[in-house]
This record gives sequence, C-alpha cells and structure tokens, in this order.
Amino acid sequence: MTPNVGGIDRMIRVVAGLALIAAGIFGPLGWWVAIGLVPLATAGIGSCPLYTLLGLNTCPLDQRKA
Repeated sequence: MTPNVGGIDRMIRVVAGLALIAAGIFGPLGWWVAIGLVPLATAGIGSCPLYTLLGLNTCPLDQRKA
C-alpha cells in the first residue's frame, strides 16, 4: 500500500482513535471502541482507503514509495 497519511494527520488520527476508545470504555456506548480502532489502524499502517478513493494525500513526497 502506498502511504497517503502524513505526520500531522497520523497524530490527529491517534488522538481521535484513543478518545473514541476511551469514550467506549468509560461511556455508555461500548461500540465506540470498534470505531476508535479504525483511525488507529490507518495511522499505524500509514494508508487510508478512503483517501485513496477520494484521491487525497497528506504524506510528503519523500516518504512515499515509488
């Protein structure tokens, strides 16, 4: 997979994912944990399938694979 998630985007995804997981653990809706795993996974992989479909890319050119 070609990376399309940049550094700042990754940090935002990690924070959002952890916040959603915390909301699921400490809140009344436990399914938020599953939703929080999505941004964490895309941050870890460095590639977002939705970005690919929309043609978006926040990854700097020097970090992309040819």
